[in-house]
Amino acid sequence: MAKVLVVDDEPNVRILLDMRLRHHGYDVLFADNGWKGIELYNQDHPDVIVLDLRMPELDGVTVLKEIRSVDLKQPVIILTGDTTPGTERQVRALGVSGFIIKGSSMKHLVDTLNSILKPFTLAS
Repeated sequence: MAKVLVVDDEPNVRILLDMRLRHHGYDVLFADNGWKGIELYNQDHPDVIVLDLRMPELDGVTVLKEIRSVDLKQPVIILTGDTTPGTERQVRALGVSGFIIKGSSMKHLVDTLNSILKPFTLAS
């Protein structure tokens, strides 16, 4: 079973993602802030990370940079309400696997996860 780490400070988003991703067969870990996200990343080595950009204390861009300092190929999907083109360009330059605006269809997120994790499911 593929392991997905969700890093988002919004409880309602975490609840929704928990229900949807588990329904699609993913093992889901949650972090409610950037520090906890980095800790769980280092501890649990998820197959993919779903990362919010706007979080207090440690924002998603900083979390992404920390992950990239360790692993340039770790799949990361940005799920954010930040729709500024400059932010999207910045995270795409850091090599994200997807950029999804909050409020978009959950199917889009699931399809993106399935696409990233297809080699994982074929190897299992």
